[in-house]
Amino acid sequence: MQGKAIILTAPSGGGKSTLIRYLMERVPNLAFSVSATTRPRRSHEKDGVHYHFMRPEDFQKKVSEEAFIEWEEVYPGTCYGTLKEEVERLWAEGKTLVFDVDVLGALALKKYFGPAALAVFIKPPSLEVLKERLVKRGTENARTLKERLERAEMELGKALQFDTVIINDRIERAGEELVDRVKKFIAAGPL
Repeated sequence: MQGKAIILTAPSGGGKSTLIRYLMERVPNLAFSVSATTRPRRSHEKDGVHYHFMRPEDFQKKVSEEAFIEWEEVYPGTCYGTLKEEVERLWAEGKTLVFDVDVLGALALKKYFGPAALAVFIKPPSLEVLKERLVKRGTENARTLKERLERAEMELGKALQFDTVIINDRIERAGEELVDRVKKFIAAGPL
């Protein structure tokens, strides 16, 4: 059984996690699809809630078993992926899925789900604002900040490949635009 999918992406620090929380508080019957990753768990994160944290060898075993819809090595040694079983479980519950994935993963999901997906690119007002957000977040060192900003430039160049682009200048405004767009997509009914 295939349902609908809402795919959200942004460069790291673009505010997609905040906007996803905003969306899920305001639109009923959504379910968050928890991605798998090999990156270390941050102190506030819970396995199975924020991510399915995996050792690299376990992740690679899932790759060889074709257990992922999509997966990617986003940063050297750090992989992320969407597990087929996660998607099937949530659709069996009759939910509309919400994905929080990197830009290349989002494009892969958009291709996989076709018209059953709404792919949304969350764009920061500028690279300078993005850098300020990453620094303020306090999770980056000089090397990872540089990596994230370099990747952000590549990702911003792909924004027009998405169904809609929302500029995250103010959370409330961007959140309301996202809620409106998602409600219209869901209301359009079955495919």
